[in-house]
Amino acid sequence: MRKGTRLSFPLQNPDGTLPEHVAVSLGWDPSEESLLVDFDGTVVPGSRIDLNSAALLFAGDVLADAVYHEQLVSRDGSVAHSGDSPTGDGAGDNEVITVDLARLPPEVTTVVFLVTCYSGQSFAQIDNAYYRLLDTTSGAEITRYLLSGGPHTGLAMGKLVRTPQCWYFVGIGEGIYAHHVAEAVPQVARFLP
Repeated sequence: MRKGTRLSFPLQNPDGTLPEHVAVSLGWDPSEESLLVDFDGTVVPGSRIDLNSAALLFAGDVLADAVYHEQLVSRDGSVAHSGDSPTGDGAGDNEVITVDLARLPPEVTTVVFLVTCYSGQSFAQIDNAYYRLLDTTSGAEITRYLLSGGPHTGLAMGKLVRTPQCWYFVGIGEGIYAHHVAEAVPQVARFLP
């Protein structure tokens, strides 16, 4: 991960107010070298790159809930996923997770954002991958990170950490080896405060 801005900072607007609603957006393009093309010019199924974003909600070190392509909304409705983009096709954000900070249950202390490659390719085969954090009320981009290549099939992107004063965003950018969020859960314990 190459740093787009600060790695750790309080979520605070320039006027000192605290954002109540944020989004983490993921975008990527499949590497042209990884696509297999049939004789008629169509892309062979299975050669497309399918990244999946997820938000893991922790109460201390206990997983309280998860939002990802198979569970699009948290049980309390405070976190929502825009839906699965199985190809990375199209310009801009491919998957978006929104978080209503004011509605997160008080026992949730950390929200970890991660991405896994469901189709099994490594990040070395993925082009133009990024994630960004937005204040959805103002539309302002708070930070953006480019996701590095490498042999890993998943990436812990960053986390929101609750403090008595406000939420902090902490960039992580460490590779993990998982194709599905369930395989990733045991690997993110080291990122909890």
